[in-house]
Amino acid sequence: MSLAWMKKNKRSRLESNWLMKLMLIILLLALITVIVLPLLSMFKQAFVDSEGNLVGLTNFATYLQSRSLIQSMLNTVTVSAATTAIAVPLAFGLAYVLTRTNIKGKSFFKALAMLPLFAPTMMHGIALTYLFGHQGLISTGLFGLLPFEWRIPLYGSTGIIISEVIYTFPQAFLILCAGLAISDYRLYEAADSMGASGLRKMVTITLPSVKYALLSAVVICFTLSFTDFGAPKVVGGQFNVLATDIFKQVVGQQNMSMGAVVGIVLTIPAIIAFVVDRIVTRKQQAYVTSKSVPYSVKPSRLRNVGSYAYAIILSALILLMMGAVILASVVKKWPYDMSFTWSNFDFSNAAAGGFDPFWNSIEMAAWTAVIGTLVTFMFAYLIENGRVYRPVRQAAYFLSILPLALPGLVIGLSFIYFFNHPANPFHFIYGTMIILVLANVVHFYSVPFMTATATLKMLDKEFDNVSESMNVSKLRTFTRITVPLSLPAILEMAVYFFVNAMVTVSALVFLYASDLRLASVSIVSMDDAGDTAAAAAMSVLVVLLNVVVRFLYETGTSRLRRKMSAWQKR
Repeated sequence: MSLAWMKKNKRSRLESNWLMKLMLIILLLALITVIVLPLLSMFKQAFVDSEGNLVGLTNFATYLQSRSLIQSMLNTVTVSAATTAIAVPLAFGLAYVLTRTNIKGKSFFKALAMLPLFAPTMMHGIALTYLFGHQGLISTGLFGLLPFEWRIPLYGSTGIIISEVIYTFPQAFLILCAGLAISDYRLYEAADSMGASGLRKMVTITLPSVKYALLSAVVICFTLSFTDFGAPKVVGGQFNVLATDIFKQVVGQQNMSMGAVVGIVLTIPAIIAFVVDRIVTRKQQAYVTSKSVPYSVKPSRLRNVGSYAYAIILSALILLMMGAVILASVVKKWPYDMSFTWSNFDFSNAAAGGFDPFWNSIEMAAWTAVIGTLVTFMFAYLIENGRVYRPVRQAAYFLSILPLALPGLVIGLSFIYFFNHPANPFHFIYGTMIILVLANVVHFYSVPFMTATATLKMLDKEFDNVSESMNVSKLRTFTRITVPLSLPAILEMAVYFFVNAMVTVSALVFLYASDLRLASVSIVSMDDAGDTAAAAAMSVLVVLLNVVVRFLYETGTSRLRRKMSAWQKR
């Protein structure tokens, strides 16, 4: 009986290993198909002319000889550097206030700091238009009610930088909050005993302890602003950047080869920044040990007054930006007729052509959340828990984090070259909802993948060992143990996919069909057509939907976490 059971157990393990090998191979082939092959298609396009003839480096030479394109690259670097130099210190200040002081209302201030994440990047540019444009709320001194006016050169580098700061600020804030939340108070106690000033403790203890978080924040801010399309499209004016150059080359001039060249140029700094971040992060050593003491906040009325002032000012600026767009969406004719109306939400007479783009975006975001979450978690499980084909798992892991370094415009452009080719067996998905969902899944795949792998690493490997010893299938272990324990992270991944799919425009601006318009793309179209109030109204709808989704997630998972932690209580 025992021998028969052992033979059955061995046969079951062999079948499980065979199935795991097959799934890993399918996983690697899938990643190659949706990431590597489209990128190779774009890379190939940069070396051919409009007729498909191989021309070598001619296109790159043309690019380097074009003063306007070189100026666009310099403009992009300048905007990205300025954005990073402003956004990171601002984010560090708020993160420090919310983690190293004992002020009240921290959850409120954090929620406000997160608001720009739920808005399309075009909305920030629209908000600036209503605040600092020719008929802006601030540029006209509240329409003449105030004795002064504050005008800035909105259309150009200034407007882009301000928009990008708003866009990247929450990203840097979240990273720095996580870094500052971990500390060893013994170092501060030693510094106090030696009479070190607050500034000296900041320079010698706090900043060194979060240097990797600071580096990650710098990389994220620089990369996001370097590759963003929405803000430069709305407030860029004649100030060209690489993201708008790609759009002009592909859509405006139908110059696909030069579009591919600009796409490669746009990708290089993002990949360099990504590689530097990965190399430096690997050198990070544990700052907190088992003997560490949590940070203890000492009472200080003066510090709290300054902290409140800083948090309130930043929160007020964010609310001002959001409030301007909301106000513009519900008035008849800014600034001549400020009476209330819902007519701006009737998109039938605007460039959007009705409510269809909003419903299309909801459908696309929902499919992205469902399919993206399922695929990402399954892939992470195979890579993390698969005990076969180590080289295949390593290659799959590399391809899984590669999209983190790819701009959305490059993903969209590479999908055009690959899926629009008549010889491609997947050509039938071009111009359909399928390719939009696929582009979103690839674009946002890396962050949920790393979330899933981090969650799976936290699960005790003994679950799998016990299951094998009891001849329980991996599928049963996966559905009965792994998924329930990982459910909060799975829901977080779904919300991440949904929210980002609703607000993104860069990866989709080349892929949507005329009968399948999206909310984020319609915002750009309406702003271009002069329907700015309607564009503001569409932006408000997107923000409200994302806030509701996030609220439902937070409410639901709080109860879920309490239920899941009940088994740990005695």
